[in-house]
Amino acid sequence: MSFWAVTFLEYWKRKMATLAHHWDCMDFHEEEERPRPEFAAMAPTMEANPVTGVKEPYFPEKTRLSRMFTGSMVIIMMLCVVMIFLVTVVMCRGIISVMMFHTGSPVLRTIANISSSIVNLGLILLMGRVYTALAEQLTKWEMHRTQTQYDNAFIMKVFIFQFVNFYSSPFYVAFFKGRFVGYPTNYGTLFGMRNEDCGPGGCLIELAEQLFIIMVGKQIINNIQEFIIPKVKAWQQKRTLAKVLGGKASQEPRRWEEDYQLVECEGLFEEYLEMVLQFGFITIFVAAFPLAPLFALLNNWVEIRLDAHKFVCEYRRPVAERAQNIGVWFNILEALSHLSVIANAFLIAFTSDFLPRLLYQYKFDNDLNGYVNFTLAYAPLNYTEYPMCRYKAFRDNNGNYSLFYWELLAVRLGFIIAFEHVVFFVLRAIDWIVPDVPESLELKIKRERYLAKQALAENQEALLQQSSQVTHSVKPVTETADSHKQIPHFKGF
Repeated sequence: MSFWAVTFLEYWKRKMATLAHHWDCMDFHEEEERPRPEFAAMAPTMEANPVTGVKEPYFPEKTRLSRMFTGSMVIIMMLCVVMIFLVTVVMCRGIISVMMFHTGSPVLRTIANISSSIVNLGLILLMGRVYTALAEQLTKWEMHRTQTQYDNAFIMKVFIFQFVNFYSSPFYVAFFKGRFVGYPTNYGTLFGMRNEDCGPGGCLIELAEQLFIIMVGKQIINNIQEFIIPKVKAWQQKRTLAKVLGGKASQEPRRWEEDYQLVECEGLFEEYLEMVLQFGFITIFVAAFPLAPLFALLNNWVEIRLDAHKFVCEYRRPVAERAQNIGVWFNILEALSHLSVIANAFLIAFTSDFLPRLLYQYKFDNDLNGYVNFTLAYAPLNYTEYPMCRYKAFRDNNGNYSLFYWELLAVRLGFIIAFEHVVFFVLRAIDWIVPDVPESLELKIKRERYLAKQALAENQEALLQQSSQVTHSVKPVTETADSHKQIPHFKGF
């Protein structure tokens, strides 16, 4: 998946260059953009643009930086709220698990995990809506000059929050759950409650369940919203226009009147955000949930048809804006592809049983005979009168880590370092081998530049020939016998 992610991004660079050349946007730069209307209306002063020299609305950079710092504090506060919700869900899941444990049914424990994941999904979607509105107001308050600067600031705010909002729970299950449980007579606690432990199948199964619920549940809810919300908005707008027009509406409305009754397009921000979050799910946690790419493919097949219907039949035609690329979205995708390498390395090393099995095969038995019994430690004798109480850990009878634990830790760290270096080396090789601009497009650009220079040279040559013809057509005036006066002759125009 890491190789696919980088290959996909390299392909997208090539596609992006082709599209930019096709739409004549390769030489478009942000400096050419005019100030946003909102910025022009609210800017306190006018100053000359250092690039164009034209006086434009101006907002002090120092004041903008102080506002951006204040906005970042608000973002940190909202991220802390997300963490509080995560801890609350974890504690509720612990309470439900304790209650279900007394029933003695393992099915009820699974139901508790699934129900907590559904509650977590609801909180994620609710907090996402609240924070998006807050991020929009903060970005307006920061007073960015151009639309590109405004969009980049808004996108980074929303993505940072949504990243923590969507991925905090899977990260907790993958890397923190079951790590601080302790052992009998010395259990770890959080606010007086015992820390969560993974089930008998390990945390990888629970992570796959949670990813399935969050990822697929989000996709289903988004598709339902994209199908229903535009129709509801269109019905409300037609109803409002009918009240305004009353009986004045023509019996056969013209096409432009029908187009005006459509819903105004809100841009592509939600579409980009959904695809980027999906890209993170299928790359960061693919080791735990290998079916994620399949569900993403099925979702995107449905999503394309829904978006086609929405943009063609429900929305007005959006106003086109020039852009050289997809902006900060591509940087986010690159960061996610690099993060996926690190996350999958830790996931394979610390969450899965791949390395413990491998080390056991190397040291003890190649057929894994007695492996399950080897992974279970004996509880201390003062814990219970029955001395055969077992729990999953590499500890001795006193609760101290065994030699195998430290050997396994060294193997895990060595695997992470080797895995990352090998994968990143291959990724850099792919990035170096595959050019960002296709060879056919590069030849086309060189051909266009050559033809432009040739046309300029031919134009200059034509101007010189025309100038010489004019010079020869005007004859010089010499002195006459009558006047004996020297009159200066014309040398051309």
